[in-house]
Amino acid sequence: MTSPLVAVMMGSKSDWETMRAASEVLAQFGVPHECRVLSAHRTPDETAKYARTSAARGIQVIIAASGGAAHLAGVVAAHTALPVLGVPMQNNALHGLDSLLSTVQMPAGIPVGTLAIGEAGARNAALLAVRILALGRPDLLAKLEAFHKEQAAKVLNETAVPPASGPTGA
Repeated sequence: MTSPLVAVMMGSKSDWETMRAASEVLAQFGVPHECRVLSAHRTPDETAKYARTSAARGIQVIIAASGGAAHLAGVVAAHTALPVLGVPMQNNALHGLDSLLSTVQMPAGIPVGTLAIGEAGARNAALLAVRILALGRPDLLAKLEAFHKEQAAKVLNETAVPPASGPTGA
């Protein structure tokens, strides 16, 4: 098996329902990845070690998702020079707004690329990871270009309006 290029991290197992979408997108593009549950608050030492050792294990992009205080992406970014993409999780209290603000408001010097709340963010984080990896992989870039053409074709087919019938009038 090929070594994983992307790490998909989540703060709790309950985040898998959303983050499965990221894993599915990565699999669709044939990108080897691993998925882990690690908490910035409940397993801080393990989280830091995982982030520090990711590059040495071949990881090139990290996707980190968490809700509430949402510090997983920030803690990971503090321990690695790899690109970290944050996915705020939707929650009951503030519908994910707290997660979004915690993820996007990083201090200068600790960048986290923050995506949308929930499943759309998970899918887009995976697509952004694929784009980052495609910078040095022409085969992956070709897959992305084909994906974009397919998306465009779907939209054009779905939004086509049949021509009006009857006389056009003059």
